[in-house]
Amino acid sequence: MNGKNNMAVGFFTMGFFMLYGFLLIYLRDFAPDKQAWIDTYTTGKHFETRLAHVHGNLFAFLNILIGYLLLHFKERLSHVKAISWLALIGLLMPLGILAEVYLGAPPIFVLLGAISIIISVFWLGASFYKMKQVA
Repeated sequence: MNGKNNMAVGFFTMGFFMLYGFLLIYLRDFAPDKQAWIDTYTTGKHFETRLAHVHGNLFAFLNILIGYLLLHFKERLSHVKAISWLALIGLLMPLGILAEVYLGAPPIFVLLGAISIIISVFWLGASFYKMKQVA
């Protein structure tokens, strides 16, 4: 695992959450009970699904970026595999929000994903900071 999977999974995840965004638009503008959906804009399931949509696309983009950087700098960075896995596990955060809303899942997936993506980003930042310049 050297970044390629982060890019592939990142693009698939971004596509999924883009489609999910269209579902949210449908629920807001065209669904038969759209007024009830609009009335709960800042609370409950509506708010949670918007959080999942936004974070899903952000974390997908982060995986694409992290994957590209890991591929490009894999020979000069340490812990590439761990950073890659942590970024992928980070996708549990937005998926965990959806699992909470639709399946009643516990928030542990949200927490695991959030902690993983944060560690991945900081670890990659530290790795770049420590990286030697090529003359």
